[in-house]
Amino acid sequence: MKMESSIVNARVARPSAGVSWPAALTVLLFALLLLVPVYASVTDSSYVLLQFSRILVFALAAVGLNLALGYGGLVSFGHAMYIGIGAYCVAIASHYGADGGVLHLLLVVVVTALVAAPVGLIALRTQGIAFIMITLALAQMFYFLAVGLKQYGGDEGLPIRQLSRFGALTGSHAGLYLALLACLGASLLLLRRVIRSRFGLILRASSMDARRVRAVGTSPLGYRLLAYVLSAELCALAGFFLANLTAFASPAYMAWTASGELIIMVLLGGAGTLVGPVVGAAGFLLLEEGLKGLTDHWMIIMGPVIVLIVLFLRNGLWGMIVSPREEH
Repeated sequence: MKMESSIVNARVARPSAGVSWPAALTVLLFALLLLVPVYASVTDSSYVLLQFSRILVFALAAVGLNLALGYGGLVSFGHAMYIGIGAYCVAIASHYGADGGVLHLLLVVVVTALVAAPVGLIALRTQGIAFIMITLALAQMFYFLAVGLKQYGGDEGLPIRQLSRFGALTGSHAGLYLALLACLGASLLLLRRVIRSRFGLILRASSMDARRVRAVGTSPLGYRLLAYVLSAELCALAGFFLANLTAFASPAYMAWTASGELIIMVLLGGAGTLVGPVVGAAGFLLLEEGLKGLTDHWMIIMGPVIVLIVLFLRNGLWGMIVSPREEH
């Protein structure tokens, strides 16, 4: 059977000795990203640092979504909701004078878990188009909740007067960028270990055929729920950084269009690959920025380009040079 052979291959696969080709490319990618603050400092270009900080924010969110979508087969149209939740945790806490960075992070983790667990339980009782529609509907519910919170800015959003306080790093754009890069690297290392574990094996098997997983005595629900919650936490962490980057929290962060863009980033880079979502986020945002500089009708060009890439590059931009089997 196709599924059984995939599971056997996953079990017997072992990392090869020495530094692998995907690992070397990943190190090179992070080395280039590490040079961005140096380049921004030498050229006195805060715009470059801001743009690449934005790329890292959405790369982190795309890595989170990839756990659910790329490895769990869960097409969630509501993950932008967690970006918004992370941003509002920072904004609302700061609104009441609580600006401690550790406190903000704890709020983000706890509130996201309290939202993602029941949402995941409800959505995972369904599959296919029903799962997509439930995640979309619940995300829109939170979007309109944020719009209706007039005391926190409503549809105009909530400015953040005091960013998360982390000692000497507070208010430093370069410090925020390096913290983002470190979190992204740690997230990829965590995801790599998760995917290679028994948990990852069952999660991938469930995405292929959940009934067969149940047939061998394992319930996939708990594994898929944990993957959903963990992916939501990574998106909320991206929201935490986005709030500190823009000094603002907006309901627009939760819009279904933002969730759609996250899905495009994952597919563009390569769903089911570790580094693909990072490449997809960079490709999407840099292409968007480049086309905006050329024409006001940039969306007319960008749409077909993305469609062609997704159609003809089955494993995305990263999968074009590194196969998922090599990476895992």
